[in-house]
Amino acid sequence: MLYQVVKFAAAPLANVMCRPHISGAANVPRAGGAILAANHLSMIDSFLLPALLPRHVTFAAKSEYFSGNPVSQWFMRLGGSLPTDRDSAHAAQAMLDAAAGLLESGELFGIHPEGTRSPDGRLYRGKIGVAWLALKTGKPVLPVALSGTEKVMPMGARVPRPARIGITIGEPMWFEGDYKNARDRRRVTDEIMAAIQQLSGQEYVSAYAASVKAAAS
Repeated sequence: MLYQVVKFAAAPLANVMCRPHISGAANVPRAGGAILAANHLSMIDSFLLPALLPRHVTFAAKSEYFSGNPVSQWFMRLGGSLPTDRDSAHAAQAMLDAAAGLLESGELFGIHPEGTRSPDGRLYRGKIGVAWLALKTGKPVLPVALSGTEKVMPMGARVPRPARIGITIGEPMWFEGDYKNARDRRRVTDEIMAAIQQLSGQEYVSAYAASVKAAAS
């Protein structure tokens, strides 16, 4: 109920502020579980997709978004995001288990395979959690390319700014393999990232965004 109330209030605001151009919305199934795997340009990414798509979408969001900036706290808590502690393998697995439960109950789950925002607008190597989910549940993955969201809420900004965004949703991807097999997880993740890159047109970097950020700092 809270999600629907927030969505009712947030969708008009998101449409006015972001003037979104959405392509491929028909690829989102009307019912049943599916994984939305999106590139990550801004903190607000995990809020805009649930606000602008007709179905309920639960997103994974780093635990830092739930503390500190009051705007991000509001977005994440009212949007129903699942907090993820990126420094704890146990916490990350708990989040994936919760996401698998949502998918198996017929819900949509959103995830940013890069794990953190792109530091420079390029697309970075995906982490294998998205493949674990796809292979464990047998649910389809919809690659999603976001554009312009970094202008709505750039790194360091405390409040959103008006800017036009784009959302492109690709056709469902189905995968076979063993979710316990590291090679299968890597293969599937790389295929998903390639599909996102094809939709977004971003330059691809075969390194983790978190590692690049750490080296820069």
